[in-house]
Amino acid sequence: GVVIGGGNYWRGRSNDNIDRTKADQIGMLATIMNCIYVSEIFRSQGLKTNILTPFECGSMTKLFSKDRANKYFEKGMIVLRAIELDADAILLAKAIDGIYDSDPKLNPEAKKYDTISINEVVEKKLGVIDMTASVMCMENKMPLMVFGLEEENSIVNALSGKFNGTVVTVD
Repeated sequence: GVVIGGGNYWRGRSNDNIDRTKADQIGMLATIMNCIYVSEIFRSQGLKTNILTPFECGSMTKLFSKDRANKYFEKGMIVLRAIELDADAILLAKAIDGIYDSDPKLNPEAKKYDTISINEVVEKKLGVIDMTASVMCMENKMPLMVFGLEEENSIVNALSGKFNGTVVTVD
């Protein structure tokens, strides 16, 4: 399974002028846009995909259920979701190559973590993923592997354990 976010399009909670519910809805639509894009990349490589969402979104997606997702997995298809599927870990491709103690774009002295616990990510409010997702990972003991998407073969390297990112542990 692949989990995709929409943070490259929308960071709604940072905008005080928009109602939280509307901001979340915009974020969900941004996520679907990324899902469609990634799905087409996979399809261009000969893979079959399905986009599952927690709400109806026209003919582009299907309503998520664990049974439906497992049925697609059995058919060898790629499914876009994670915790509900009992995945082993979340591979998180970002614009930067891992987790830092501060924003490396703003602080050239920022320190990159090779390994950090999800508890530390939450306590230090490192902003790797939104707080709700961080807490869900902590509660469900879901480790993350955070790496840079721009690095050549980054996804293949992450899948094979050869990556230069940050491992987020779930003590």
